[in-house]
Amino acid sequence: MTAPVITAWSAVSPFGLGREAFAAGVAARTSAVTRPEDWPVPRQRVAPVPGFVAAEVLGPKGTRSMDRVSALAAAAAGELLGAGSRHREAATGERAALVLGTTAGSSTSMMDITRDTHTRAKPFHIDTPRIPNAIMNSSAAQCAIRHNLKGPNTTVAGGRAAGLFALRYALRLLSSGHARSVLCGGAEELTTDRGWLEHHAGDPDRPAVLGEGCSLLLLEPAAPAGVPVLAEVIGVTLEVFRDGEQNAALASCLSRALARAGITAADLWAVSPAVGQGEVHIDGHAPPTLPGEEAWGDAGAAAAPFQIASVLAAAERDPSARGRVAAVLSADRDNVLGCALFRIPKEPGSTHA
Repeated sequence: MTAPVITAWSAVSPFGLGREAFAAGVAARTSAVTRPEDWPVPRQRVAPVPGFVAAEVLGPKGTRSMDRVSALAAAAAGELLGAGSRHREAATGERAALVLGTTAGSSTSMMDITRDTHTRAKPFHIDTPRIPNAIMNSSAAQCAIRHNLKGPNTTVAGGRAAGLFALRYALRLLSSGHARSVLCGGAEELTTDRGWLEHHAGDPDRPAVLGEGCSLLLLEPAAPAGVPVLAEVIGVTLEVFRDGEQNAALASCLSRALARAGITAADLWAVSPAVGQGEVHIDGHAPPTLPGEEAWGDAGAAAAPFQIASVLAAAERDPSARGRVAAVLSADRDNVLGCALFRIPKEPGSTHA
């Protein structure tokens, strides 16, 4: 049985709207992190999607009560589907699935509803159009409605590791035949509500650096004739770890993932490490390290999808990636982690990995 393949991807990121902006930011190894003068949270730095206004990007219809995380996800889906008629044909319709990673949906929507129940005349005198936004799967549902995705619609929570959780779930949908294609990724919003939550929950000596955005992959069981493969998804390994043992657990997870796939450390072209992991050494090899959170901030559920996007963007311009394997490592502070392996095609534009 052949491994599923990635045939398209999109990104709405702190580098700008679209995959070209993201690829350029990764190639330049620049940082989109700033400290705006009007940001109210003390000492906190942020990496917002520049100039993102839902009504301007998506149009006025259906965006008046849409929260930011849903708008980011809808914009990323729209970019991928609008990149070509073939993408829209493959990724929409009756058996086109969507699997979206999240941390907890929109913290701003949930806080708005909670605040209204305390400040309005009666608890039920709240802004009712906001109620659907406070549900964790609102973003995935709005994407499906807006873009005609009629297959399985799933939201997977897991913080920074949510993108890898979503990818593994997407692979199961394809292998079981429940979907003929899957849009898979993760989305996170940057709002002052999220900023204050992170400020009070974090270490005061290490202020949060928060990012946002959404990145999506188009996954298919195999590429149709004439359709280029961007990468083959070899597999996703998920584990848990004890406090203080994150880096050791990540190294162990990578070793097991490679052994399970029959791949040696020498086959690794590049690694996208988890936050705080640093350079990865395995069996005497130190594969090149791709940009990560230092470039786009803590993007929460969009972090691992951004890492995968950085792999695809870097592979397009690096001849040494051809026929080799990239690893994406991710860990969340709630003690879950994962490793995903991707094989880059031997030839640019190849229909086989």
